[in-house]
Amino acid sequence: MSTTAAHPVGSAVARVRSVLSEVAGTPLWSMSQDEAAEALADVARVEAMLVEVRSGLLIHAETVGVQERNASPSLAVWHSNVTRSTKRESFRQVRLAEGLARHSLVREALGRGDLVAEQASVICTALDALPDDLDPAVLREATETLVAFGKVHDAKALRVLGRRILDVVAPEVGEAWEAELLDREEREAEKSSVFRMREDGHGRIKGSFTVPTLVGQMLEKALLAFAAPKHQIANRAGTDEAPEPVRRPTARRLGDAFVELIERLDPKRLPRAGGVNATVVVTMTLASLQGGLAAAALDTGGRISAGNARRLACEAGIVPVVLDGKSEPLDVGRAKRFFTKTQRIAMGIRDGGCTAKGCDAPPAMCHAHHDDPWAHHGLTDLARGRLLCPFHHRRIHDPDYEIDIGADNQVTFHHRT
Repeated sequence: MSTTAAHPVGSAVARVRSVLSEVAGTPLWSMSQDEAAEALADVARVEAMLVEVRSGLLIHAETVGVQERNASPSLAVWHSNVTRSTKRESFRQVRLAEGLARHSLVREALGRGDLVAEQASVICTALDALPDDLDPAVLREATETLVAFGKVHDAKALRVLGRRILDVVAPEVGEAWEAELLDREEREAEKSSVFRMREDGHGRIKGSFTVPTLVGQMLEKALLAFAAPKHQIANRAGTDEAPEPVRRPTARRLGDAFVELIERLDPKRLPRAGGVNATVVVTMTLASLQGGLAAAALDTGGRISAGNARRLACEAGIVPVVLDGKSEPLDVGRAKRFFTKTQRIAMGIRDGGCTAKGCDAPPAMCHAHHDDPWAHHGLTDLARGRLLCPFHHRRIHDPDYEIDIGADNQVTFHHRT
């Protein structure tokens, strides 16, 4: 048995645990409304005080090398294993502890129960983002102001207030600092814009994106306009569609709005891709257009149902191509240097994509190539043109390669020796 006296913090935690264990599972049916409300508020304060104690213990544990007990690579990993928390949660708790160690006024407010852990974390993050050369008196005033705001604002509001705190405590510094911060964030946002899409194999495409704040808010406003109740009512006017009995979740309404936004894009205002506006070409038989069941093909390589194709044939931004129907003249001889939009569409229907043997690039990703070079008096005729993806289009003009065009119109490349 150890003769060393227990540390006051350890003893206090043990007493709290003992007291709470005495009431664990106690029925609450006799507790009044006022008592329940007061107890819940007290629980929030007690939780905050325990977070302050835990944070202090984490900082001390780092100092004495607790993670060395089982050769953990970091304190957060050790804490995750011992407490059976996820590593993500343990790293979050360690970051909060480090922030509180840097900002003692926030730690003291948390220890009094004046803040909750989420508020304290947001305040520490806001203070850490302030200029390194900020006057200590201004930093202290900013801290005191945010702690005071914490008595009436939740963490979400504090995050916004934290970004503008210098406008409150030091306007002469805040304006220049915010301008510098926004400029840096916008430049970094432009470099980090990404967009990902993938098919799930069940008729859907899923994706994610990261864009600058302004672009994201522009998209959000556009989607909210399409998702607005007045717009939805106007869309149903004159139809047999009944009003929806239950309001759909916001995410679902915005999803439908995104679909409508894309379908209503004006193809005439879109950049050209391979000589054709960025427009999806839907190819279907006349029988399907008139009510058949055969699927329709897209120039992007996908397929959609006949019913969906019939609907799209009436929408802006879609070029319906009906086989066996009346076609436009496609041969323009030497009148034009580049293949026309109509010729490009016809090539997509005929070739089905890149004509290099073994290549599966869809029509939308291909260039229109002259079999008879224009510079050698070739004609811009459909019969003497073909689709090639950018890679094979470069190869067909590469003197290191010779080609064979088979009866199936497929191009085979052979490297010259």
